[in-house]
Amino acid sequence: MTEKPRKIRLLLVDDEESYLEVLSKRLAKRNLEVMTAESGAAAIQALRRYECDVAVVDLKMEDMDGIEVLKIFKKMDPKLAVIILTGHGSEQAARDGLALGAFDYLTKPCDLDDLMNKITDAYNAKMSTNSAKSN
Repeated sequence: MTEKPRKIRLLLVDDEESYLEVLSKRLAKRNLEVMTAESGAAAIQALRRYECDVAVVDLKMEDMDGIEVLKIFKKMDPKLAVIILTGHGSEQAARDGLALGAFDYLTKPCDLDDLMNKITDAYNAKMSTNSAKSN
């Protein structure tokens, strides 16, 4: 009997509640285990409570920006794959995030298929890194 692969555990962070709700539902329908956080502080608490494979973090949030969240996430879990989600006009900040260890970035509004591909790629890269280290 073949073991069913486990769902990718995703932490979705955005301070725009309606966007967060719609996106989380659409991603859950694509067989992801989605946890949400409406602020940087809530995201940090969520990462303390749940083991996540990938995080998608909005760049512009009221309590702290996505770069700050990225730095804290990388200290908490260096293996966590983080994708920065940014609105128009802040691509330089997203590229700065790449220099700090983000897996990649997308601009809002993003195509759901593009986001799913990035999440899958980030997860696969994390898993291949983990298996290479264990060999």
